[in-house]
Amino acid sequence: MKSVAVFCASANGINPVYRSIARQTGSILARRGCDVVYGGARVGLMGEVADGALDAGGWVVGVLPEFLRDRELAHTGISEMIFVKSMHDRKRILQERSDAILTLPGGFGTMEEFFELLTWSQLGLHSKPIGILNVNGVYDHLIQLFDTLEAEGFIRTKNRDLVLVDSDLERLLDAMERYQAPERTVIIDERTI
Repeated sequence: MKSVAVFCASANGINPVYRSIARQTGSILARRGCDVVYGGARVGLMGEVADGALDAGGWVVGVLPEFLRDRELAHTGISEMIFVKSMHDRKRILQERSDAILTLPGGFGTMEEFFELLTWSQLGLHSKPIGILNVNGVYDHLIQLFDTLEAEGFIRTKNRDLVLVDSDLERLLDAMERYQAPERTVIIDERTI
């Protein structure tokens, strides 16, 4: 993994642990020699990830839609900033510029990015590892939902296994390094084609 797309909040959350782990994430990725590709903001967990990577000497690429330039307060100190026209363009470039996807705590925007890239993986549009860093148990209910959907037959096991989850960043990154994407098939009306 030479570059990692990091999805996370433009807010800090109420527990200081979120800011701390976001900054550590940037720092650890930089020390591992991974470029950080993220949403481009200087605020919230996004800013912490970027600053952590920059402080550790890393390369940070921001991808920010023009209409969010002022609202999310574009980070002016990163290595490279790409302004795009739409949220879809943002996700496309985040995916194209990264070898892996890492999701930290966040809200609807973080979830939307995560689920779209997860769906792209399920459809075979990319074969990159997708990790969730489950800080402070923030994603426990989401992970339980994945398990329930698998048990109820709505998610196939090989698709459930597309999501790597850990509460320890180093272990999660190691698992992402070892990740082997499953062979993709298309299912239509229970027939594999």
